[in-house]
Amino acid sequence: MAKDFTEHEATVGSIVKIIFLAFVGIVFLIGIFGSFYIVGAGERAIVLTWGRPDMVAKESGPHFKIPFAQTVVKMDVQTQKYEADATAASSDLQTVSTKIAVNYHLVPENVPLLYQNIGVGYRDKIIQPAVQEIVKASTAKFTAEELITKRELVKEQIDIALKARLLSSGIVMETTSITNFDFSAQFNAAIEQKVTAEQDALTQKNKLAQVEYEAQQAIAMANGTATSTVLNAEAEAKKVQLINNQLSQSPQYVEYIKAQKWDGHYPQFYMVGGSSPNLLMQLPTAYNTTG
Repeated sequence: MAKDFTEHEATVGSIVKIIFLAFVGIVFLIGIFGSFYIVGAGERAIVLTWGRPDMVAKESGPHFKIPFAQTVVKMDVQTQKYEADATAASSDLQTVSTKIAVNYHLVPENVPLLYQNIGVGYRDKIIQPAVQEIVKASTAKFTAEELITKRELVKEQIDIALKARLLSSGIVMETTSITNFDFSAQFNAAIEQKVTAEQDALTQKNKLAQVEYEAQQAIAMANGTATSTVLNAEAEAKKVQLINNQLSQSPQYVEYIKAQKWDGHYPQFYMVGGSSPNLLMQLPTAYNTTG
């Protein structure tokens, strides 16, 4: 009986010993593997010793830590994107819905301080309220129409204010993009009516310019026709005058006049046609057959 009890105790002892050794082995393995950690590319690690952060961030690569006493928090320092919708009022009290995208990255050497002051929830605690406040403040400086026509100026003011705000917390703002401005249905309808009116006015202006051009062309054509008529008349008059001069200087013509019983008037030549004859040529009256 005693022998059986002794054997039972030995068996129990062996089991306990095995369990203990296994536990120690597991703890040892955990300690061994838990002593090393790897920081990936584009990351920085904060080592916490009993919850207190080391203020020097660990760069990418393998590192050693004290098992159980130290833990590691990794934070992304690559470019990240944050998008948000912000509703505000313009300077003329129009409701404006803005969709904005912000590209940013954490300052690598400031990651421990950011973690100590803010933690890993910096997007909701820092970026989101900063974007909302700055977009609303910038929007309120412009009318609804200016938000459309001066979009680059609005973006520039948002960039300047947001960059300064985030940098004070160890966050670098790279770029912002205003992807959309949306207004009330009433304002959109008013803008559409204005654009339509401007297009109609431009169409009427173009029509008026065309009418004025055609009128100027007609005036120029009429002036040209009148000038041509005057020039033709002057040329015909000169032609007749030349013929008269040549005839008056001809000896045969003078002798012919002397041989006739002349009444003191040169003959006139008419061109027949139309309702009445037209005087074509009047010979000069400078000659006298007497004497």
